[in-house]
Amino acid sequence: MTRRQKVAANQPTIFDLAEVKYRALACDYDGTLAHDGVITATTVLALDRFRRSGRHLFMVTGRELPELKQVCPVLDRFEWVVAENGALLHRPADDSTKLLCEPASAVLVGILRRSNVQPLSVGQAIIATVEPNEVIVIEAIKDLGLELQIIFNKGSVMVLPTGVNKATGLTALNKAAGVSCEEVVGVGDAENDHAFLECCGVGVAVANALPMLKQRADFVTKGARGDGVAELINMMLTDDLAGILPHSRPGRSIE
Repeated sequence: MTRRQKVAANQPTIFDLAEVKYRALACDYDGTLAHDGVITATTVLALDRFRRSGRHLFMVTGRELPELKQVCPVLDRFEWVVAENGALLHRPADDSTKLLCEPASAVLVGILRRSNVQPLSVGQAIIATVEPNEVIVIEAIKDLGLELQIIFNKGSVMVLPTGVNKATGLTALNKAAGVSCEEVVGVGDAENDHAFLECCGVGVAVANALPMLKQRADFVTKGARGDGVAELINMMLTDDLAGILPHSRPGRSIE
């Protein structure tokens, strides 16, 4: 069976998964799959079609896991989830989790609480607030002499160990799933998706993504958020993104 064989008019091309170049789709959540935390029924149908094709479906998000479980009713569609912006690996099938870095600094959290930083959210590794609280956070990190970084995401401020991001989380996920980075298509919308998309075989930005992310992506969907993801899924199922030529990136070979 070849990738050019079709089962019927207006149906995706059917081909042997052994021939597939892109075996997995890794999606950001907020602003990509979801709008204001909600995934539409149309997007869910597209995700189900993708899973039925035999490919791998991953999520890579900045959200903390308990919060994600509350807002995402279809988390079980995803084989693996990278949460806390690369710090936590979760497998919905057995509800297992693995912390991929050092835990959140209790001392830093204490200082921020005493400084009345609001809002303040603390995960297993991530410490999150909003702009302009990064000024207080940076001063506290300096005073404590901690090796931590700040990552911005559309007004959100995330504190994580240096070097931890969505790309490092996806790398750990790929190892657990037995998939290479070159076989993964990534899709996102914001600042914290840059490194994540760069390490994928193809990096895609949805139509509502920030201008710089769209500029650096290999492809930009016509649709926004979930509509854009559904569009991308249809392209993957139809011809395995045959019409997209990934940009040349350092450390990545392009066939």
